[in-house]
Order: sequence, then structure tokens, then C-alpha cells
Amino acid sequence: MATTGGKKFLDVLAGKPVSPPPVWMMRQAGRHLPEYLETRSRARDFLDFCYTPSLAAEATLQPVRRYGMDAAILFADILLILDAMGLEVAFEKGEGPRVEEIEKPSDLTRVKPQAAAHKLSPVYETVARVKAELPPSCALIGFAGSPWTVTLYAIEGRGKTDKSMAWRWAHGRPADLAEAMDHVGEATAHYLAAQVEAGADALMLFDSWAEGLPDNIFEEVIIAPTKRLVARLRGMGVTVPIIGFPRGAGVMVPDYVAATGVTGVGLDTAAHPKFINANLPANFPVQGHLDPLLLIEGGGRLDARVDELLDAYRGRPHIFNLGHGVRPETPIANVERVLARIRKG
Repeated sequence: MATTGGKKFLDVLAGKPVSPPPVWMMRQAGRHLPEYLETRSRARDFLDFCYTPSLAAEATLQPVRRYGMDAAILFADILLILDAMGLEVAFEKGEGPRVEEIEKPSDLTRVKPQAAAHKLSPVYETVARVKAELPPSCALIGFAGSPWTVTLYAIEGRGKTDKSMAWRWAHGRPADLAEAMDHVGEATAHYLAAQVEAGADALMLFDSWAEGLPDNIFEEVIIAPTKRLVARLRGMGVTVPIIGFPRGAGVMVPDYVAATGVTGVGLDTAAHPKFINANLPANFPVQGHLDPLLLIEGGGRLDARVDELLDAYRGRPHIFNLGHGVRPETPIANVERVLARIRKG
């Protein structure tokens, strides 16, 4: 299931420093692009958008056409796996996602893992369509949510909460939580393997709610299930690089890197380059971590921060990215400004 090609992005994930570094931006396909808004208007709702390969492929390709990014990331959503597993999932305008809440781990066993992955076949068609149209120098990233973050949505019913119910499962129902995450992880493994089979060059695991966890709970809900998922993928024959993104991990990043088996690590906005360089192996690939709000503001401080990050990771395998996703109000001119600054060498 491996793919090859002369792609800077994949060179970095193979442990090779590249200058200037490859660049892409999380949520680069999104509401800051007028062409995205036009494409989005053709779908009935957000789930229809994700499940319509012609539309999802177009959204994936748009930032590559406009900006010449070194990687495209599949246009989809981390909650598609819960929809495929039999939970009711909806995206309400102004409210974000709503998910049918689970009460016990067996609520996640309505659909067998392979069957859940099969229900997501429109996503694999999107991957194949994008792969056929990408320039040879551009890599394609498949992705999914990590077990903790996806299971958290199933417990909480939505993302805009204080996460206390999921945390209480971690403290008071650890066996139930581990079982629930195992169900999510197994379905996710089949889902990601199918993305690679369809043409993804690399994978990314989003742990969007890794922040603020006590260190012992971080070990149980972030590191352990991620390690199992990575090992499961490798056991299934998936050889492409895997980037883990434990947003908000802070001082736990080195433990995450050492234990999970990921190929590279995504760094969030709060990551400190001196800490990262002092605590990760010099040849370990990192991705990140410009502040998306600074990308909105622009100006001299944006230029200075881009230069700081380039200097900080010079000589290390580094993929330039944001510490979180591109926001809708981001000026296109500011994205172009960052890209020009990176590419001047």
C-alpha cells in the first residue's frame, strides 16, 4: 500500500530536511476561498457535500490550484466514521456538529468495522478522483480523527462543551472508555487503510481534544489508543507515513512521539520551538505551527514569525503549516504572502 514519487512533503516525512520546507495549511480547503463557497452551495448540506465525490474532490483540489501547495488533504470530516458506525450525525448551521450520544460501548457496535468502512466508499472515490488530478509534486493526505477525539463526540453529543462527560468516563469508567475507543479505532483502521488503497500518500490523525488532560489520563486516552491504531494499520500492511496531531499536548509531545509510532508530529499554536528541538530527536519530522489569527492580521509581525519558525527548524525535517485551521476571515493575500516568504528560500 505504499506510494512513491518526487514529493517534498514525503521526503520530509522520510526524515530528510528540505529547504525551503514543503507547505500546506490545515483547513486550506474552506470558507476563506470564494470557489469553496460556490462549490459548497451545490450540496444539500454538509454531509451531502462530504459524500458527493465530485464536490469533495473539487474542494480538495482548489487550494492546490490557487496556491500550489505541496500537499492536498482530503475534504471530509472526522465525524463521518460515527455516521458510518450507525450514530445519527448532523451539522447545524451556527451550532456545529451534533452526534447521537452513546450510553455504553456497545452502542458503537451496531455496524461491523469493515461494514462501516464500506459505507464510506464515496470518500475513497474522492481520494481516487483527487489523486488522478494532482500534479506529480503534490502529495495527498488522507485523515481521520483519533479514537479519543471521535469517542468524545459520541459521549458529549457535540464539540462545544467543557468535555466533562468524556473526562468523567476517563476517571470513573476507564474500562468502558477503552472499549469504546477500541471500537472506534478498529473501524478507523479499516477506513484509513481504504483511503491508502484509493491513493492517499500519507495519513493524519487528528486528536483535536488532547488539550488540558492530566498526564495519566493523556497516557490512557491519547497515547495508548493512538499506538494501537498505528500498530493496527501497520499490521494491515499500511506503510505510508502517519502524522499525529495531538492538539494542546504541550509537554506530553515527546512522550507521544516516543510511544505511538507516528512518523511525524503536528504542532499546535502554543508549541515552543526550543522545547521541541530540545526534546525530540533531531531527525524526527515536525509540522506546524503558525498562529491562524496572526495569518489574519498579517503585516510585519506575520513576516517575522514566519522567519522565526523557518530558522527554528532549519536543518530538521519540517513541514510548514498552521497550529490550527485556516479561519474563514483569513485574507487570501496573507496566505499568498506567507507562501512567497517561505518559497524565497
